[in-house]
Amino acid sequence: MLLQAGGLAQLTGGRLALTSRGRTALTRPPHLTIRQLWQRWLNNSLLDELSRVEEIKGQRSANVLTVAKPRRKLVSQALADLAPGEWTSIDGLFGEMRATGLNPVVHRSERALWKLYLQDPQYGSLGYDGHHGWSLLQGRYTLTVLFEYAATLGLIDIEHVAPEGARDDYRGNWGGDYLDRLSRYDGLTAVRLNPLGAYAVGLTGDYAPTPAPALPSGRVTVLANFDIVALDGLPSADALLLGTFADRKSDRVWTLSTASLLSALDRGHTLDEFLRYLDQAASHPLPQTVTTLLDDTARRTGRLRDTGQVHLIECEDEALAALVVSDRRLRALCTRLGERHLVVSPEQLQAFRKATRALGCPLG
Repeated sequence: MLLQAGGLAQLTGGRLALTSRGRTALTRPPHLTIRQLWQRWLNNSLLDELSRVEEIKGQRSANVLTVAKPRRKLVSQALADLAPGEWTSIDGLFGEMRATGLNPVVHRSERALWKLYLQDPQYGSLGYDGHHGWSLLQGRYTLTVLFEYAATLGLIDIEHVAPEGARDDYRGNWGGDYLDRLSRYDGLTAVRLNPLGAYAVGLTGDYAPTPAPALPSGRVTVLANFDIVALDGLPSADALLLGTFADRKSDRVWTLSTASLLSALDRGHTLDEFLRYLDQAASHPLPQTVTTLLDDTARRTGRLRDTGQVHLIECEDEALAALVVSDRRLRALCTRLGERHLVVSPEQLQAFRKATRALGCPLG
């Protein structure tokens, strides 16, 4: 959702695919893209975050909820008011928001409030006095934005416990006793605005990532029989990486093979990633047998490439296919495949349809 709101990805043929802007983002420093995603999310209209609190019913009724964009910006302002690097309890944050007038009201009117309810539209309505406290509505909305979007982008560090029983502000409402939690975000207990978050909300003009700590070398021994041995054990992150590229034979031994390397590549990893690890972790230069295996695997990579989804257009006969590819408007929109078939990319399909109508052969 964040990628779609930021224009970095779009649904194509039922799958999420990077846009040209998304491909460009891969070449930029990540913190620039993250700040852009946050700013674009604040202005998006894809969804109302309150919809993620499914136990509050009636949200889809007409003229019930306020526009989400102004609410979202109030939560962002609340983040900007936090002292970077300091933990703030959720209840403390709620208190600060109320004291400073940051009030992300979710209901349009008192009448609209009656349409929101727990469990039962009549008995569980939130319109009754004392049944729509700040933490129940504005607070749940704030929790959703913080947990689902600010934390997902890495703008805040969070303290979180199991949501069941974490908050009891809804227990006095009719139907509340039937619920273990009002939302999946009830377990959020504290937040801390980190340096990336301070940059994203505009408190600082730049962001310098914390350098990764240098890792000691000599933690594994790579043998000529393709075994990788860690006599002193490994940190979990190292063991996870080795398990990605090699098959684990025992607690401290992994074995490389063509199949294990190709499996890692198929899941989106790269041999460069593995080689960088071995360069700093291996106690000795890699044996010739291992470098040969890696080189052979690298040669295999890329011989088959997935260039994305296309539309396969079938023509009635070879003459029609020839007519289409010879048309000055259509020749740039399709590629001939065999005698009676044409290939059209999803991005060109609408233009292809329009041009075939002009040709007198509309696409069926």
